[in-house]
Amino acid sequence: MKKRKELGEGIDFAMMQTNLMVTPSHSIPMGTKEVDEEGFIWFLNNKNSMTHNRHLISDKSIQSMYSKPSAMEFMTVYGHAFITTDRAVLEPFYRKSEDTLFKGMDDPNLTAIKVVPEDAHYWETKNGKFSAPSKIGCRGFDGKNTGFRRRGRFGN
Repeated sequence: MKKRKELGEGIDFAMMQTNLMVTPSHSIPMGTKEVDEEGFIWFLNNKNSMTHNRHLISDKSIQSMYSKPSAMEFMTVYGHAFITTDRAVLEPFYRKSEDTLFKGMDDPNLTAIKVVPEDAHYWETKNGKFSAPSKIGCRGFDGKNTGFRRRGRFGN
């Protein structure tokens, strides 16, 4: 969970996909607000969104992809999303910068999306760069590490 929090909060935006049963699915960049102590990932969104919130009402499945190429860090998270308008949940995530999208904390369109991860994977390099693409090794579940790249799967 520590790695999920590190990557989820260290990479400013994720491409969030909803409507996964339809081709093409719908993708939009979303700013991660927090990965909490339980591993839930939080986003803010407009309840009148013609895309994500509408899709999540009919199908809670969600896929988020994080990418920080400058550090060669990547993460993908699959799970289910839940929408809330609870002010106690919204308040810690709301920042002044949200005023460009909302009319303050009292905006009736302000919602939070809580993602409950079911499956997640990450990839990162040891020093932020690949030494030589042909020499990339991986540390998997056997614990071996060639020193070039690590990958892993998060548990629930």
